[in-house]
Amino acid sequence: MVKDKTIFEKIIDREVPAEILMETDDAIVLRDINPQAPIHVLVIPKRKIEHISSINSGDAKVAANLLLTATTFAKKNGIASYRLVINNGSLAGETVHHLHIHLLSGREMGWPPG
Repeated sequence: MVKDKTIFEKIIDREVPAEILMETDDAIVLRDINPQAPIHVLVIPKRKIEHISSINSGDAKVAANLLLTATTFAKKNGIASYRLVINNGSLAGETVHHLHIHLLSGREMGWPPG
């Protein structure tokens, strides 16, 4: 049985248009279509990992590159203060089952989140 591609896989494969703000060999950064802050982008690995809970030691490079891509994007865009969020599972707000980081900025972030 062939699994349907996630929307992120379709964007990575250029089957669906998106505003890609930055791209590396391992990841893409794009605007969130339902922003929760003035700046809300997604950092998505090109290699699909379904959830942060399914990551393993073989995925260490992917995980490190996601964080590096997020911080590089922030620095290049003059974003000094931001929040990084990774949702895991539907109760946590995960709607696309392809690991990704939300980078949010441009407003004060409350604590606790949620």
